[in-house]
Amino acid sequence: MAEFNSRRLEIDALRALWAIRHHGGITRAAEALGLSQSAVSHKIKRLETSLDCDLLSRRSGGPVFTSAGEDLLDYAGRILGLHDEALLSLSKTQLAGRIALGLTEDTTCTDLARILGRFRRLHPHVSVRIKVRMSLVLRAMLERGELDAAIVQVFSHEVRPTDVVLFRENLHWVKHPDLCLPQNGPIPFLSFDDECFYRKWALDVGQDGGTILETVFECARAAGIVAAVKSALGVALLSERHLRAEMQIVTDRLPAPPALVYVVRRARKARIPALDTLIAEIEHETSRYGGLILTG
Repeated sequence: MAEFNSRRLEIDALRALWAIRHHGGITRAAEALGLSQSAVSHKIKRLETSLDCDLLSRRSGGPVFTSAGEDLLDYAGRILGLHDEALLSLSKTQLAGRIALGLTEDTTCTDLARILGRFRRLHPHVSVRIKVRMSLVLRAMLERGELDAAIVQVFSHEVRPTDVVLFRENLHWVKHPDLCLPQNGPIPFLSFDDECFYRKWALDVGQDGGTILETVFECARAAGIVAAVKSALGVALLSERHLRAEMQIVTDRLPAPPALVYVVRRARKARIPALDTLIAEIEHETSRYGGLILTG
């Protein structure tokens, strides 16, 4: 019993372990947490010593976590969620009202769903109505006052001073290695639909250099574009999250795409205390882990 009582699951160590899974390694986790790599390694090592087992495999080319590490991660997510919810519950204020929130499909993710679920438990008198649309559609809805706020993608040069920046992501031209681009003539383009601002950039600004894109495939969902790239049907603009091992990044003949930024953008007249609290919780959670786990 004494040996069992000497074992501890430290919250900071569990948060570091969760960040390693979130970002795919110690180096990226350290950057996201604002810590040195050695500090993160020390937290994990101290946790391993306390539990008397290895949590990280540390084998080059192998999985990041051991089986014990994978088992602990399942508990870590729940422990961290309850820990953070308990802290918030002690400082919560009585909020009431309605929030109309817009999300893109990729942000209807495990992390954001968890944050929204926790917000509802802590503030049962606040009604949050969510609409899932493409970023361009959500931006138009904000301008018309149909939403109070939305989490949208914008290009880095489109970020407004009033936007809450959550995290950044790179955009790449990609193709399958088996696809040979023609030396002359149009390049086959795999496009999202008319409501996608990647597409608008590619067909307008993206062709200023004289390269002509011919749309040969159009799909509203990322899964369809990914499948078309893997089938060597053409080139596409995809964010890092959607890159696959069998894809090749194209850097010649096509202009470098601008960086993407995920922001919380408010409607101009949205001044709702409950919305302030919700945005603050999303921003805090994002800064703590250096991003949100999004659907791929």
